[in-house]
Amino acid sequence: MIGVGVVRTPADADLGHRLVAVEQGLEQWLDEHRPEFVAVERVFSQHNVRTVMGTAQASAVAILCASRRGIPVALHTPSEVKAAVTGSGRADKAQVGAMVTRLLRLDAPPKPADAADALALAICHIWRAPAQNRLQQAAARHAAATARVPGTARTPRSPHASKGRTT
Repeated sequence: MIGVGVVRTPADADLGHRLVAVEQGLEQWLDEHRPEFVAVERVFSQHNVRTVMGTAQASAVAILCASRRGIPVALHTPSEVKAAVTGSGRADKAQVGAMVTRLLRLDAPPKPADAADALALAICHIWRAPAQNRLQQAAARHAAATARVPGTARTPRSPHASKGRTT
């Protein structure tokens, strides 16, 4: 893990201006830290539609900024992150902050709380990515092997082919 940052925008600003500010903040952070991977919170069903939309829009900007640079992006749900860091997918912000502080051996919980959430997301990705990569590699090897094994790939029959009969 190389760094954490929080981009803040005025709540009363125009949506377009807020998204541009998020993009500029992310681009600056990416320029400064040059990460190998970017982890983004996957927007998952929430009750407050405005919160979901805002999170989805900011997440899309993060995915766009990373993808534009060719940086792989991983998505993790909030419950995945909480479970990875605290052992419970239903942990509250205080529990997540306390575990991030403990795991990273920090003197105090990261401020603001959004920084603790970002660090928890990074921790989740660091712990989960090797297993996910191994599963993806195994699936790719299986698909490649299946494609090479005679008799596993179906070839279309000619309409004139006979089924075991000689004419």
